[in-house]
Amino acid sequence: QVQLVESGGGLVQAGGSLRLSCEASGRTFRDYRMGWFRQGPGKEREFVARISRSGGSTFYADSVRGRFTISRDNAKNTVYLQMNSLKPEDTAVYYCAATNSIEDLQRPYKYDHWGQGTQVTVSS
Repeated sequence: QVQLVESGGGLVQAGGSLRLSCEASGRTFRDYRMGWFRQGPGKEREFVARISRSGGSTFYADSVRGRFTISRDNAKNTVYLQMNSLKPEDTAVYYCAATNSIEDLQRPYKYDHWGQGTQVTVSS
């Protein structure tokens, strides 16, 4: 079992940057593949980025590729999402999630553990 707590959200102007953190409890963090998802007002939860257990492999949604960077520090039980060149359409609640699955990792239902979310608002 792992518990996840996100932080780092806030209000930022378009073009600005934010860094989200997700700290995991438990000693098995390194066993999980991690993902970031977001859910905007009136929208379904959507995939943003994912990272392998070692951190050596990452994958991004087309909408954020080149602007966002996912990383992890297994010694600190933490996964990060660096968000640059933010746009108003990036406004959403951002969630981190953990999975032991190996396929379809862009699908929310593949993730077993979720944080409570952190709000990101980008003003124009």
